[in-house]
Parts: sequence; C-alpha cells; structure tokens
Amino acid sequence: MSLFSLLERSARRWPDGTAVCVGERQHQTWGELSQRALRLAGRLASGSRIAVASENAPEFLELMFGTWAARAAIVPINYKLHALEMAQVLEDADPALIFASPGLAPALRLALPAGAVSRVVEIGSAAYESLFDTAPATVTHAEPETLAWLFYTSGTTGRSKGAMLSHRNLMAMTLAHLADLEQLDVNASQVHAAPMSHGSGLYIPASVACGARQVVPASRGFDPDEFVALCSVHPGCGAFLAPTMVQRLRLAVEASGRKPRNLRSIVYGGGPMYVEELRKSLAVFGPVFAQIYGQGESPMTITGMTRADHETDDVQVLGSVGSARTGMVVRILDEQGRPLGPSEIGEIVCRGDTVMSGYWNNPDGTAEALKDGWLHTGDMGMLDSQGLLTLRDRSKDVVISGGSNIYPREVEEALLTHADVAEIAVIGEPDEEWGEVVVAFVVPAPGSAPNTASLDAHCLERIARFKRPKRYVFVDRLPKNNYGKVLKRELRQQCARSSREAS
Repeated sequence: MSLFSLLERSARRWPDGTAVCVGERQHQTWGELSQRALRLAGRLASGSRIAVASENAPEFLELMFGTWAARAAIVPINYKLHALEMAQVLEDADPALIFASPGLAPALRLALPAGAVSRVVEIGSAAYESLFDTAPATVTHAEPETLAWLFYTSGTTGRSKGAMLSHRNLMAMTLAHLADLEQLDVNASQVHAAPMSHGSGLYIPASVACGARQVVPASRGFDPDEFVALCSVHPGCGAFLAPTMVQRLRLAVEASGRKPRNLRSIVYGGGPMYVEELRKSLAVFGPVFAQIYGQGESPMTITGMTRADHETDDVQVLGSVGSARTGMVVRILDEQGRPLGPSEIGEIVCRGDTVMSGYWNNPDGTAEALKDGWLHTGDMGMLDSQGLLTLRDRSKDVVISGGSNIYPREVEEALLTHADVAEIAVIGEPDEEWGEVVVAFVVPAPGSAPNTASLDAHCLERIARFKRPKRYVFVDRLPKNNYGKVLKRELRQQCARSSREAS
C-alpha cells in the first residue's frame, strides 16, 4: 500500500525509460528518479512533514517520492498564496524542511519566524543538491494508514484546514482513477499545466504506476500555445485542467487553427463546467473529456463522468458530475440528516477509502466534516434515478429570495448561452424587502456589449422570473484562485463596498 512502491515498480520495469521531461527535453529516466528519491529519503526523518512551495517543477516528483520512501508526509503549498499566508500554513503543519523555489524562497524566509528560517531549502541550490549526496536508503514501506499528503484547503472562506490523507487514501484514489477514467501505459504522457501542488499533482501516482512520462512545461504553468506544442511532441498526452483552462485552450485553438496533435484526454474538474462551454469544447477537441468531482477531503474522487458519458447531447447528463466512483457511496441528505429521494436537493455526503481521516490539529473541524463515517461536503445537489449527481451550489452560495431558494448555477447556465457573455458569476446580495436578490457579474464576450434588457429577455426565455438577476455588473474579469475557482467571497465584498458608498 506504500505509494513509493509505484515508482519502485516502474524503475524496475523500465529503468532507462523516460520518466520526467521539462518541455521537450528528457530530465530523468525512471531509474534516475528512483535513485534520487531514495537518496533524499536517507536524509529525511520518518513521520516528519516535508513542505514544498514551488511553481510546477520536475523536482516535485523526487521530493514527493523521496518523502514517501522515508515514510514522511508531503505538504504541498499553493505557490500563489502571499508569503504571510504560506507562513500561516507552515506554522500549522510544522514541517521539518521547507523546499521553496528560487522565486519564493526570499519572501518566505522574511515571512517565517526566526526559528523556522533555517528549515527553508531553495530548490536547485547547493544546499538542495547536498541532500542527495548520500547512499540510497533501504526502504521500509509505510503502513497504509501512515500520513502521506497533508493538503491545505484554499482558504477562500477563512483559515486553511489541513486534510490528512494516508497512503490508503491516495492508493484508493489512484486505483479508482485507473478503473474509471483512463487507461495508461508507457506510451502515455501526463502534461502538468495545472498546479502540481493540487489537482495535477494528484495524477502523478496513477501515471507513475503505469510508466507514463511526466511533462512539466518550460513555463512551469499553463500557456495554451505551449500546451498545444507539447502535445505535438510527446506521445499520448493527457492533462488535468480546470474548466477555465479548457475554455482558454479552446479559444486559442480556434484562433490559431492549430489543434493538439497527440491529445489523449483532458480530465476537468475543480469548478463548474457549464454545458454550453462543454459542447463548444467537444466540437473542437472531440471525445477526449472526462470529469471528476471531488474535494481535498476526498481527493479527485466522489463522482465522475467517463469519455463515453460525454457522447450525448442530453443536457441532464452533460450538466451533471456523473455517478459515484469505484469504491465510493454518495447520498443526498436533508437538513436533519435524513436521506432524500431522486431529484430532491440536499447536502452531498460520501464515504469510501479516499475520504480523509480528519483535519490536522483541528478536532472541531473534523467533527463537523465527518459524521457517522460520512464526509459532509457542504455542496448542494441531487441524484436522479440512474445515480447521476447534479451539483447545485455550495450551501453558503444558495440565494434565498422572498423565501424561495435560487441556485446560482441555474442562472449562470442560462446566461452563458447568450452570445455576448463570455463568463458569468451569480451571487446573492442582502436586500431589506426580499432578504436577498440575485446579482450577476458578467464578463462580455470580446467585441460585445451586452445590455441589461437583452440579458433579462434571455433569462425569461429559460428560467423562472423570480430567478432572474435584479442587477448586472459588467466586469473585465472574475476573481479566481490558483485552481480556477471563482472567488464569490470577493464579489460579495465588492457588492458590500458599493452599497456602503451609495448610502
């Protein structure tokens, strides 16, 4: 059950095979990656936590597997956080070592308490390389329940919480991925355009298990043109992309006329993929898409849609997040915790071997999230008679106007079919008469200038009158976090500021 065994197996089977690439260039073979991981393991303490604050980098793999070989836990840090926010996470995790990229290390050292500065190791430095100047460790594989990955939530609604994920959790995630979504082998490549500290990094175990090469873009991030170029060089390319990245890639391909030649699959998740955008992307790229719905507390694995599930024009299927993944049980509960029937909306709960054991140093948060063996996601949704799950919204995002529940995603789906709308985000704004009213933040399509009257008319043709936005705010862009999720908290704050200034 040890995750290091995945690399151990691939290094034994394909020692000279390409394991890691940077751009078009080979960086490491499987044998070289395994040896580097084992050398690092000899310098790490069993049971410790090892933090990594870095943009996407080839070193992420040797740090990840070296940590697991040492029976320690990796703590990936969102590299787009402010240094002070990183310091808060590191204070909670209390890692033995903090590996930071050259661009992040100086600010991080300034933000950390004096006693923690000595633990910062700059990736690629002489101090970093010195950790590999030792004989390879002899591995004693971790027990299944050993902490492997301490994942901190994005913290968009408060202080980040560290979800404790064991080797068993991540192995179950890996096996479910291979069983449900992708068939991988040595002729496949995983392109890490999304953050390796989160979504893309969680695909590493599955692809390493099958000998698929890991491709880190030279830009260390997502650039649509670079992604297309990499897919024309490496075989059988697949990637995890947030829905906003899928849209950017589609627009770039439509503008250039140059499609990714060896594109095998795109698994999308981490935010809503609207039906209209999905149809446009299917038309451009063909049947290469799969979808995952998960959380940091059950990584990448609650429900999913296969490539075959996308071969339909049924809006109910395309608008869903698929059915329960292998090894997972999903239910919908009402406010009293009672199971609901088909098409009834309530809170999504799940259980299975991918679900975390709890939050690090946070018993109250653990008790709130895990009840009677079920993970309470805080998401609202419904299951149909065939087991397809449709998300409505986070429970906190539901707008209650005049006593009626309005689910922002319904309104967003309707407005996105308007030709002049590129992106949309809907929130509730406090109102003395109605309790809340619907406010829509609209990013116009290039060269377009949508107006309130046309958007109102468009909504009235598609959704009930009471769900129609009472106000439209036209913006150049929507605030998003590192994973492409719209930060609705910031939109609410913007509304609150506008109300104060107007009063």
